[in-house]
Amino acid sequence: MNRSNLISNLKSVDETSFESVALDLFRYQYINNSIYKEWVDALNIKVDHINLLSDIPFLPISAFKTYEVSSSKNTVQHVFTSSSTTGSVPSRHMVYDIDLYLDHSESIFRKQYGNLENYCFLALLPNYLEREGSSLVAMVEHFINKSKFEESGFYLYDHQKLADQLIACREDGRPTVLFGVSFALLDFLDEFDISFPELTVIETGGMKGRKKEMTKHQLQLLLSDGFGVDHVHSEYGMTELFSQAYSQRDGLFAAPTSMKIFTREITDPFQITAFGKTGVMNIIDLANIDSCAFIETQDLGRLYEDGTFEVLGRLDEADIRGCNLMVSDL
Repeated sequence: MNRSNLISNLKSVDETSFESVALDLFRYQYINNSIYKEWVDALNIKVDHINLLSDIPFLPISAFKTYEVSSSKNTVQHVFTSSSTTGSVPSRHMVYDIDLYLDHSESIFRKQYGNLENYCFLALLPNYLEREGSSLVAMVEHFINKSKFEESGFYLYDHQKLADQLIACREDGRPTVLFGVSFALLDFLDEFDISFPELTVIETGGMKGRKKEMTKHQLQLLLSDGFGVDHVHSEYGMTELFSQAYSQRDGLFAAPTSMKIFTREITDPFQITAFGKTGVMNIIDLANIDSCAFIETQDLGRLYEDGTFEVLGRLDEADIRGCNLMVSDL
């Protein structure tokens, strides 16, 4: 199995082929990723005995803080970095093929929402724009560049300009998507009350220490009331992943065909939890061809039988970072 085959598999994978594609990628990364190989060997796992999806070991996400987690010998084109609190170490994801990331992100969005060209994209992502290496900024910038609407763009702290643009989009009947980090959307609504029922609001990221944490339900009520929409969408992604999941309502995320979620017991990383029970999320991301596709996160979640999942928060004492997390009613 070579990289070209793996990319071809990624583009055609579905529910029935996911397991075989993941097993091929596991064997490829065991051979080509020295950090992952060391981890698998340290667990005394025999690669020849890995024949089921449930057998594949997951690499702790903290490895991205300490090592260059790489399955490629090519030149690094870009480095995605996580947001981090003062004194903490950010994660670093080596990107060897930025077009793979952008094209894949576009494909995921298109399958849920339609072609990028048809939307006016507005983005309120101040903390992401104020640092280097945000994968979210790279993705949204790609969406903006693909839009046929010249009005698409980023807004840092210019809330008046954003309000004017939202009103113009509403009056002109433009299909509009607003990507926003949670605290920035709330700051905007402290100044403006925009009734735009046709607007698609996609919140991403937590409060980043800027505002008091709240439950996902509380946040979405405030945002839906403030923008005059029936429901608020969410995006779940992280520095260490190339795939994103979207929630179109009620905080339930639908994983794309390239991603599969497992939840494990909080006190036992090798024990899978039952559907509907809170556990720590393990993620397989088949788009992580050049790094590691098998990630043991520090995010709490619930997985349901239909494949949808909720993101509930973080393990105690885990570092705060820039993914879509809120305090949960556990």
